[in-house]
Amino acid sequence: MKPDDGFPIRVYFDDTDAGGVAYHANYLKWAERARTESLRAMGLPHSLMMESYNTMLVVRRIEVEYVAPARLDEALLVTTRLRDLRAASMDLTQTVLRGEAVLARIRVGLVCVAADSLRPTRLPQPWRAALGDLAT
Repeated sequence: MKPDDGFPIRVYFDDTDAGGVAYHANYLKWAERARTESLRAMGLPHSLMMESYNTMLVVRRIEVEYVAPARLDEALLVTTRLRDLRAASMDLTQTVLRGEAVLARIRVGLVCVAADSLRPTRLPQPWRAALGDLAT
């Protein structure tokens, strides 16, 4: 997605285990929110893709490297960068940060599918056009 200042996250009590450390699956939830908000900031919300083009983005692959724990009440930032864009798919890198410290690196492969069949299909033109120059 486009270079951004990141999506802010606060670690709440329900995000943590009994020791106050963020549960590992919450990193995926935070990454999803950051991806969604990056598209929305570009004027390309998921709802438009579904309503106007009968398509949606689904995760086909995800890899998380946990570097350091996030803890209760910490303020985090999730950045999202487009690595590669193809006709029906894209690869992203997301980073969960606490200040300058990297807490997790997430590599995500998304594929565009037809909503009715869930078969891969080309990304709608507005998404291709907006994302085309952003691959790093």
